[in-house]
Order: sequence, then structure tokens, then C-alpha cells
Amino acid sequence: MDVRVRDLTLEDVEAVATIRVRGWQFAYDGLMPASYLDAMSVEEDAARRREFLTKGGGVMTNVVAEQDGEVVGWGCFGQSRDESQPAGVSELYAIYVLPERVSTGVGRALMDELTGRAEADGFERMLLWVLKENDRARRFYGKAGFAPDGAEERFEVAGVEVPEVRYARRLNG
Repeated sequence: MDVRVRDLTLEDVEAVATIRVRGWQFAYDGLMPASYLDAMSVEEDAARRREFLTKGGGVMTNVVAEQDGEVVGWGCFGQSRDESQPAGVSELYAIYVLPERVSTGVGRALMDELTGRAEADGFERMLLWVLKENDRARRFYGKAGFAPDGAEERFEVAGVEVPEVRYARRLNG
């Protein structure tokens, strides 16, 4: 199936909220407390996302992936949130695909678009954070040219520590 990646619009908010919630529930099953994942709400996520986008959405690039006219993936990036990083460093904030579309090329299309746009915006590197125990995601990022850079961070969800590791990739060659 062909994948079309385009800019996110307000009309995509419900689909993106569904992708994010279902993506978390799939990707983090067994890595985060089930009670936290089960309590996630598409409606609440959509409301927060809609408010964020209508207020200007900050300096962030949001894209969606479509297959046969259906929004099946979402990703976004912007300037690194780590203030110790120089201006030429971007951060992949999120990339999620509907669970039934994992390993179909949607994630790869999103990653190619996001890294390409970051390069076009003049960024020299891209960072991302991934749960240390999320082997599936770590393999995906490795295939996309990212590698751990040695940084780790504590992350807590519902009282449970789920450590993250930082990955980096050079852009512009």
C-alpha cells in the first residue's frame, strides 16, 4: 500500500489522538503500568491537541501518514528541548503508527519525511528518547540510522520507573 505523508490539520486531531493512545497501549504494554495505559483517553488527548494547535502549536512540525485516505500514523519534531544542545539539534518528539499498520512501511515513511524536513530546516542532528526496554522501537530507530549516544534519563509513569535512553543521528549527510 502506498503511504502519503502530509502536514497535520485540525481535521486530523481525532485520528491522531486515536493513533497516540492506541500506539502507547501497544508499544508500552508490559513496560508501563496497565492501569495507566488503560486509563488513557482519546477524547482527552484530542481536546489537548486541538487546544495546542488552535493556540499556535509552538514551533513544531507535525505530519500524518495516510493509506487509502485513512490517517494511520503521526509524527512530530522540533528544536531539541535540551537547553544544553546547540541550535542545530532537533528532536523527534513522537512517531506512532496504528498497531495493525506496524511493519507495513508507515513508520519508515514518517521517519523519512521528518528527518528530511529537519535537514531542509537546517538541523545537523536529530535526537530522540526511547524507553530502555522498548526493543521493537530501538530496532526501528537503529534501522533508521539512529544510535544510542550514552545519555539516559529517569522517567516515571504512575509511580513506576521506566528509564529512557537517548538516540542520535547526524543529518545532512
